Amino acid sequence: MGKSYYVKFETPEELVAPILEAVRVASTSGKVKKGTNEATKAIERGTSKLIIIAEDVEPPEVVAHLPILCEEQGAAYAFVPSKSELGKSLGIDITSAAAAILDAGDAQHIIDQVVSAIAKIKGGKTEE
Repeated sequence: MGKSYYVKFETPEELVAPILEAVRVASTSGKVKKGTNEATKAIERGTSKLIIIAEDVEPPEVVAHLPILCEEQGAAYAFVPSKSELGKSLGIDITSAAAAILDAGDAQHIIDQVVSAIAKIKGGKTEE
């Protein structure tokens, strides 16, 4: 199966683990919102540090608006291959199509690295 049309860039394999780790650490020491609706609100309110979107969401329309909204609002975002892995990182027993890190807590240094790496991948466009 190819990538869904909403996946705007390829997240390198070596970046997926730090992204999921940042979600796990932030969900215990900071503040994380789970789900597409909460992620959408966080972007619109400008409160998100990082938006994480799963690549295997069916139907893709569920999360297709998130990358566009992130671009419009200047919010950092990243993709992870699996919604079940994202759910596990969030500490929930179900899958999650998207998540928003609002307060990084102890994961701030990981998020800083991820955001700068993604900015380079996207062609050096700086976000903040």
